[in-house]
Amino acid sequence: MDVPVGWSVLLLVAAAWNLFIWPQFLRRIRADERSRDAEGRPTRFLRVHVVLISISLALAVALGVLGVLTLV
Repeated sequence: MDVPVGWSVLLLVAAAWNLFIWPQFLRRIRADERSRDAEGRPTRFLRVHVVLISISLALAVALGVLGVLTLV
């Protein structure tokens, strides 16, 4: 791909940022009292956030791959 190096670096920085931030957010969500009901089962609150975080992490990986591919 013929992409300026600056754009490739931006993709890699965005990927790194997302891979750094989202796991920390997941730890906070899992510790939140709204994540489990009285019987200890996962609530919709937890499930929805896990899905959103998973999608964000998948997009971060895709950005990272794209960033590397545009540098090569």
